[in-house]
Amino acid sequence: MKPIKFDRDETKAIVGEIQDYFREELDQSIGAMPAEMLMQFFAERMGAYFYNRGLHDAQALVRKKLDDVSDEIFGLEQPTKAR
Repeated sequence: MKPIKFDRDETKAIVGEIQDYFREELDQSIGAMPAEMLMQFFAERMGAYFYNRGLHDAQALVRKKLDDVSDEIFGLEQPTKAR
């Protein structure tokens, strides 16, 4: 898997979310650099889990849509003497 990379704006937003979480949930402050390091840790160590879950969810959605399309196609069948 390619490393997960975020652009500057995404990194800034994620770092802000981490800082907000530490402040609101843990009643602690965390600087931008440690928050970015934590983000990178999660991206490197946990990113594959989230990525794989997203793939699994996408596959389930595609399977459902294909089933729906298949049902619609069968609905187009015309009656014949054989049926």
